[in-house]
Amino acid sequence: MDDHAGVSWPSDELTHIPYKLYTDAEQYALENERIFKGPVWHYLCLANEVPEPGSFFASGIGETPIIVTRDETGMINAMVNRCAHRGALLCMERRGKAKLLSCVYHNWSYDLKGNLRAVAFKNGVKGLGGMSPEFEMEKNGLRKLRVTEFSGLVFGTFSDATPPIEDYFGPEICRCIKRVLGRPLKVIGRNTQVLHSNWKIYMENVKDSYHASILHLFFTTFRINRLSTKGGIIMSPEGGHHVSYNMMDTTVDNADYKDQKLRADKEGGLQLADPTLIEGVDENGDGITLQILGAFPTFIVQQIQNAIAVRQVLPKGVDQCELVWTYLGYESDDEEMTARRIKQGNLVGPAGYISLEDGAVVAFVQRAIQGVDEDSEVVMMGGTNVESQPYRTTETSIRGFWQKYRSLMEGALWPSNGPKQAAE
Repeated sequence: MDDHAGVSWPSDELTHIPYKLYTDAEQYALENERIFKGPVWHYLCLANEVPEPGSFFASGIGETPIIVTRDETGMINAMVNRCAHRGALLCMERRGKAKLLSCVYHNWSYDLKGNLRAVAFKNGVKGLGGMSPEFEMEKNGLRKLRVTEFSGLVFGTFSDATPPIEDYFGPEICRCIKRVLGRPLKVIGRNTQVLHSNWKIYMENVKDSYHASILHLFFTTFRINRLSTKGGIIMSPEGGHHVSYNMMDTTVDNADYKDQKLRADKEGGLQLADPTLIEGVDENGDGITLQILGAFPTFIVQQIQNAIAVRQVLPKGVDQCELVWTYLGYESDDEEMTARRIKQGNLVGPAGYISLEDGAVVAFVQRAIQGVDEDSEVVMMGGTNVESQPYRTTETSIRGFWQKYRSLMEGALWPSNGPKQAAE
């Protein structure tokens, strides 16, 4: 295969993104090989979702089903959730406990490390039939992944070339993950949302830091997130990961919003019947009321006030994906804090006061770009480079996503000089 096969880009710049990237079936297939099976770490689950020996959890990488287990030694393993015999799905349940993983089709059974342990009628019946003498049990286990754990999160990769997880993220992204997830976690809710868009459109939306106070009326009406408040963008060295953060300030001057005559800036004196929906507790002592972290390719860590969640994007075809939400608290939370997190969780999710609009707008994009393969989108807000910036009126993190994407899809580091970083 040609190292540079796939959709052609208009130039070496990161400011014009071909629409064909979101609609081309061959490009989608190439992503499976170069990104989802490439030198990339993929979020699989929380470590506490496989809490004890025998626990298993069904996840995915791209369209490939994955099973995560904790074996009898306490080690976490990950394998393709597919029987090595005839390819049937092995684990049907989302989570559970088992001593062996057995296929319903022909009852091939595997241990929690993915090794084949039993084959029904391996020696035949009454001396007749059975497996060929050439068959070797040790060569017919499940396809295994490399696994690592970081800050209570389990990641997997198909590639031996994927660097250690802390090198993959870089120090600033690691710090920001630990800021939100760096203490014992508990799951307080889950849901899965079907998005009618290419997976990359949703990831662009996550990395688009300046749409939030334009698209999301709830954000701006109650001044949870305005570009006029203090905040910024932190980029990883190679550009693929980002953090957008904001410090809520209801007293800040919003003249810029009025001058722009935005639909999201309306006078009317609206008030919440229950203001605790947006009243947060500063758990980290840094004044940051919103942090959205997007890790390449499909993982998100979210803190909006005290609503904490991780999101996993699972492609399901060129024009559809699933968004898996896991809502979190800390094991140390009292009943009052747990209730606060659950209440503020209504801001996000498929019908959230904020996220509902994201699910709609990514579908609007997918519908509008059909039949315009020759055209490109423009991402020039905040400049043309990939760099950390002390403001959020920018598309630097989108350009960073595409920089990382191109480096993997084109088979070589691109560009050769790497991203330019903001001065300290």
